[in-house]
Amino acid sequence: MPERLDKIIITDEEHHLPYSKGLMAVSIMATGLAPDQAYSIAALIQEELRSQGNPTVTMKHIRCTAEEILEREAGTHYVDIYRKWQAVGHLSKPIIILMGGATGVGKSTVATMLGARLGITRQVSTDVIREVMRSSFAQDLVPVLYNSSFSAFEALGSLPLPQTTDKVVLGFLEQASMVWVGIRALIERAIVERTNFIIEGAHVVPGIVDEKYFKDAFVVQLMLSVTDENEHRSHFEIREVETEGARPFSKYTENFDNIRQIQDYVLRLAGEHRVPVFPCYSMDTTISSVLDYVINRTFAEYTENSAKAMDEAMECSVSNELKAGAGRGANARQGEGLK
Repeated sequence: MPERLDKIIITDEEHHLPYSKGLMAVSIMATGLAPDQAYSIAALIQEELRSQGNPTVTMKHIRCTAEEILEREAGTHYVDIYRKWQAVGHLSKPIIILMGGATGVGKSTVATMLGARLGITRQVSTDVIREVMRSSFAQDLVPVLYNSSFSAFEALGSLPLPQTTDKVVLGFLEQASMVWVGIRALIERAIVERTNFIIEGAHVVPGIVDEKYFKDAFVVQLMLSVTDENEHRSHFEIREVETEGARPFSKYTENFDNIRQIQDYVLRLAGEHRVPVFPCYSMDTTISSVLDYVINRTFAEYTENSAKAMDEAMECSVSNELKAGAGRGANARQGEGLK
């Protein structure tokens, strides 16, 4: 029986650090498992490593052990997602997640939880970008920046627009096109620093993203929606409570029709530009679906030009199958000897 160890050292040249149950739990949470279940599995991995009695291990050994326990405790789906996320863990290009949707659908909450699961520490709302831009330009120069996205049309004033013009959508697009300048600057900075980033907000509009930025980053765009009006309205009640009145319910209910109008418009754009839309009713379900999409989409783009990535993703699977095969062969030989 191997001696039980209190500390396991990772010997890869870029590590030489003790095994961390917390860091392993974060890696497992990227699969979509809840934090408590991820920490429980990370603890099982730690116990398994300790029971093996080897004070030093490689990251490959840890990953393979993690996969065995993850499959046993959660199932093959989570192993598949874990493999893919580990394979893209050392990308030379950053992952930029652009999350759009109408006001009040839950973008900030989903983005925060997504960042925590994926270990992405940099996140910004497009409303923050708009506030920064407002401080740089006088209201008389760019009045459309001084309104909320759903009331930006008020800044259009008395422009002689055709009678058929949808002023709510036009004002929204005018503001979104200006905020896109700031979004583009953040993407450029993330590319230079090779930093993963989440940008969320109503101004992330399908079709507004310039595809030339895709070549230097893995850009994943998605939309959130709440199609049920009553459910959508209830989000603003929750928002008022959570912000202790700083974002009053009345402000949004008075403009609710405009918000819904903008949602209908951006969802049509999402369909035209093949941007996936995720309903946001159950937070756990939404997070799990978005995680699956982001990881699968990134892995697919990564492996298009990297056969090595696919090999790395499957190396533990092949190793485990060989061990299982060897075990079956040994059992068969033992059985023949007993005859």
